[in-house]
Amino acid sequence: MEMIEEREMAMKGAIKTIIIGVLLGTVLFGATPLVQAGNRPNFLFIIVDDLGWADVGVNNPDTFYETPNIDALAGRGLRFSNGYMAGALCSPSRASVMTGKTPARLQMTNWIGARQPERYIQNTPLRPAAYIPALPHKEVTIAETMRDAGYETYFLGKWHLGKDQKNWPEHHGFETNIGGCMWNAPIGPGKYFTPYGIPTLPDGPEGEHLPDRLAKETIAFLKRDHDRPFFTFLSFYSVHAPFVARADLEEKYLKKEKAADAWRPDRRTKFKTVQNNVTYAAMVEAMDVAVGDVLNALKTTGLDKDTVVFFVSDNGGVIKATSNEPLRAGKCYLYEGGIRVPFIVSWSGHVKAGRVTDVPVTSTDFYPTILELAGIPAIPEQHSDGVSFVPLLNGDETFQRGDLFWHFPHYAGTAGPVSAIRSGNWKLLHFYEDGRTELYDLSNDIGEHQNLSAQHPEKAEGLLRELNRWRKLSKAAEPDANPKFNPKMKWKPLIRNK
Repeated sequence: MEMIEEREMAMKGAIKTIIIGVLLGTVLFGATPLVQAGNRPNFLFIIVDDLGWADVGVNNPDTFYETPNIDALAGRGLRFSNGYMAGALCSPSRASVMTGKTPARLQMTNWIGARQPERYIQNTPLRPAAYIPALPHKEVTIAETMRDAGYETYFLGKWHLGKDQKNWPEHHGFETNIGGCMWNAPIGPGKYFTPYGIPTLPDGPEGEHLPDRLAKETIAFLKRDHDRPFFTFLSFYSVHAPFVARADLEEKYLKKEKAADAWRPDRRTKFKTVQNNVTYAAMVEAMDVAVGDVLNALKTTGLDKDTVVFFVSDNGGVIKATSNEPLRAGKCYLYEGGIRVPFIVSWSGHVKAGRVTDVPVTSTDFYPTILELAGIPAIPEQHSDGVSFVPLLNGDETFQRGDLFWHFPHYAGTAGPVSAIRSGNWKLLHFYEDGRTELYDLSNDIGEHQNLSAQHPEKAEGLLRELNRWRKLSKAAEPDANPKFNPKMKWKPLIRNK
């Protein structure tokens, strides 16, 4: 293990040397940097947990929930109607943001805490692949790169990229860590209300609400005097289970007209097709209020003109709590409902307000995009699966970032092992259990209801070849036969966070 860690640290040091060398070379040889020193923008990256694409008003005007602050942010910037996460679960997606690499390449394809193959107990035909349960230290995170380039790095909220403290934000480039630890959800005595029991967040006064507390901590940071540009990562625990909300907001949604429950059968399960969960609605609004407070502080301090704001969710909405319609499925699934998310970029006076782009982009693209906006040289050996979408921010709709890929060699709830590719408007899914493929034309079938594999066999075969090529190049781990599988026994999936 020591030899492996030494090699990882040596590799990491080599990448850092390249970064510093390029930066120094820019100065020593007289080249003009993209952004002059001292004139670089700040960055505020807001990520919400389990917020569905259809949970926000700008994507779904008929949503039961109220998200005026997120909607206003979209109105002030660029909304990506085809913005994706590289994973359908929290840890893989967050790792892709931090590294610019897909979960498959990182071998971080499952949520940290899920059973490894040797401890797997479900009666399924396949045994899931192993995964790495912590963000590898050999990876140079976006926070480390920003810090080494002179940015102040500040983390707030959910981390969930490693159990041990040596794997927490302060050991991956963040100079300050408020609230980041091993937790995937607020599981302390008060859940979303103090006492939180979070080891990196002191408990607040009686009745304090976690999203409000994270907003206050962020605002306090924004109001400081800054002698460096900052990279602030605000990571809400909301709206992840446990579903606990403010009583006043629950009362509001209890009085609001809502549809009766309705469900769509889908292979092993069924998906909620209406939004009517009062507690979930209250959690969404509380998070939106917190977002609004932070954005208002950004404006009142005058920092909005110098700060690029990113807003995104880490995966789709939970299928038993919300409806992701018109998208299919939700969290854990590689159908659109699990991976297409709210995705907004705003920069006052720089990104034209009120625009919408249909060009597909994904979470690995944040890393190179942020570097380009900051005038920091790209590190292609690090963010190898990312493509800067700065041209889209500049209004160039001819920009195309290329094919998108996903890989989930596990079982989660009723979701099974699957990989997927999106190429243009075509999307193909390949299921490991029976080898079947499903092909969809997203331009005409956003809900992925009509499988076109039989009608377009050449297209399906071509996309499968490309998917297989990518899996091989990425060294993607695959499931294998489950030696404990009994076909005479019914599979009862372990479903958490109902």
